[in-house]
Amino acid sequence: MLWTPAFTGVTKSERGMRASQKLSEIAKTIRSKNAGVDKITFDVIFADRAAYDRVRESGVLSRKAVCRLFGIGTAQLTDHVEFDPALAIKFTIYRRVPSGSPGDADIFGSQQHGPLLDIAVPGD
Repeated sequence: MLWTPAFTGVTKSERGMRASQKLSEIAKTIRSKNAGVDKITFDVIFADRAAYDRVRESGVLSRKAVCRLFGIGTAQLTDHVEFDPALAIKFTIYRRVPSGSPGDADIFGSQQHGPLLDIAVPGD
């Protein structure tokens, strides 16, 4: 049998490779909030350039990935910005119902970021 690291019991980090991590373990801030009565904006902010670059380059918060995660069409994603000076990825989506209207379960939009927390960000 050929020797491979998979059979040695050596972890990825011990071989110089990072295992995947949850976005909530990498980002400094993950939040959502109202952006008017018909939109919710999301901010994912990082403490350092390496973490920001890792997430940005992985594509886990790309326009397509965000639409898939929230189960929306591309027309419902109004903005998507990778803002290098702030080490932040920001995006805005249309609400399913206007803020404060019947059926709105989160008037401030502050509880909508939950699906972002457990996103698996690949290691190196």
